Amino acid sequence: MTLGPLMVDVAGTALSAEDRELLRHPYVGSVILFTRNYQDPLQLRALVDEIHALRSPALLVAVDHEGGRVQRFRPGFTALPALRRIGHAYDGSHAQGLNLAREHGWLMAAELLACGVDFSFAPCVDLDYGLSTVIGDRALHSNAGVVAELSVAYMHGMRDAGMAATAKHFPGHGAVVADSHVALPVDRRELADMDQDLRPYQLLIENGLPAVMVAHVLYSQVDSLQASLSARWIRGVLRGDLQFRGLVFADDLSMQGAAEAGGIVERASMALAAGCEVLPVCNARDQVMRLLDGLRVERDPERHLKLARMRGRPTFDTATLRASAHWQHCEHALAHCGAPPELRLKGAPL
Repeated sequence: MTLGPLMVDVAGTALSAEDRELLRHPYVGSVILFTRNYQDPLQLRALVDEIHALRSPALLVAVDHEGGRVQRFRPGFTALPALRRIGHAYDGSHAQGLNLAREHGWLMAAELLACGVDFSFAPCVDLDYGLSTVIGDRALHSNAGVVAELSVAYMHGMRDAGMAATAKHFPGHGAVVADSHVALPVDRRELADMDQDLRPYQLLIENGLPAVMVAHVLYSQVDSLQASLSARWIRGVLRGDLQFRGLVFADDLSMQGAAEAGGIVERASMALAAGCEVLPVCNARDQVMRLLDGLRVERDPERHLKLARMRGRPTFDTATLRASAHWQHCEHALAHCGAPPELRLKGAPL
């Protein structure tokens, strides 16, 4: 059995009979976990092991675990700082910022891999234009060159731990006010004006970026469709201009930014036709069931191979990881990085 294009969620901290039946469907290839699926590292390991044991080849297990506001697992995991903290550190010392980016990527990945999770949707490489609240402090920096440098260091940290990176949200979610979870954001810039948004992707791709997640944002001067449903963006810009050869994820197709294009079967079909290879559908089991009945999926050995390359390569279990000098060093550095800036009164001694 090959790995299908659908990424689905499960209900709780252990698999139900309905979950098991769904995950055995050939259209499913991966699972995304949320906070409701987590109690502690031991429970998480058991859940992931159960998912992996259902099929051969095993389904991939993913999570959104960036740090800051977007960290699904907390008790038993390091509280990771928002990526903006790394950008602030870079402003003080380029070397320190690059080291922190690599340490953040390594620690995030190593802790998830120790529990069996294959990959996290990270890093977020949107630029901080000061407009998007849903991005906000998830952005590393406002300067494209800095984001490019830091995101490559972050990706290398993930790779050191044994995890493949997924850069998001292509081609850029930072210059729109609307949140694509609840609306369709419209970015009216010309393609020529988006060079800075694309710059981090260029450098990441040159350094072997494994995967990209495409945004539900409409760039109205480039195409009449959201980027996630647009062959112009995926096959033209991403595959053609940027020469990306890795795996392409759509953002969650249950989000309102995608729903503007029609029913779930229609938008999933459009995403596949545009060049998306993995279709997450989250917190909408009824829509998943409609896809299993109505979507037509052709066998795609290339997608299967790319998905297989996203499989995690863990080195430690949780106890061994936390006893390691590398973990202790990174945890200390990130705890200091994540602390609020010290308040100093004017004229107070440094």
